[in-house]
Amino acid sequence: MRNLIAVAFVEPVAEGLEFPRDDWPLHLTLVKFDVVKAGVVQSDVVEPGQETRAEPAPGTPPAAGDPLAGHIAALMADPVAAALGCRISVGGEAGFGRAGSIPVNLIEPNDELQVLHNELVRIVDQLPGRISTPAFTLEGYRPHVSHHGDKRLRQGDTFALDRIALVDMAPDGGHATRRILKLWTVGQA
Repeated sequence: MRNLIAVAFVEPVAEGLEFPRDDWPLHLTLVKFDVVKAGVVQSDVVEPGQETRAEPAPGTPPAAGDPLAGHIAALMADPVAAALGCRISVGGEAGFGRAGSIPVNLIEPNDELQVLHNELVRIVDQLPGRISTPAFTLEGYRPHVSHHGDKRLRQGDTFALDRIALVDMAPDGGHATRRILKLWTVGQA
């Protein structure tokens, strides 16, 4: 299984950025999921006697050299493009996780955000794999932005969904970092 997540970053990021798993840029989770590596993109299957695929050239966007990520990004492109630019309002604080130990700011209800989430869930449901936290999807979706040390939002802040990304939770099989595979931005989608 490959661990992926779709998020909306609040802080500036770049496609291909790799960061430590415990030092995420501020972000709003859209859907976290696992997908079967084989079977999504049939062109990945190498028949006996065929040459293996060459590595992507340096500077090539990660999704371009990653057929699975490219396939998923293509499926997500239309709903993401429809949501780019949507304004989000930050609500009050809450505690998530075990015993409420993770401080977060809730996001005020937003129809465009909910539609994006629902569409991404629909897409993931059609892939061979699973949603990691099904209880927190669709009607159970509680959009929030976790605090990261001193980095946090405040109630009443607003931001635009202008950096939506597909992120690999275990790039190259390692769990110490995360990597942005595809980044959609306003004017670029």
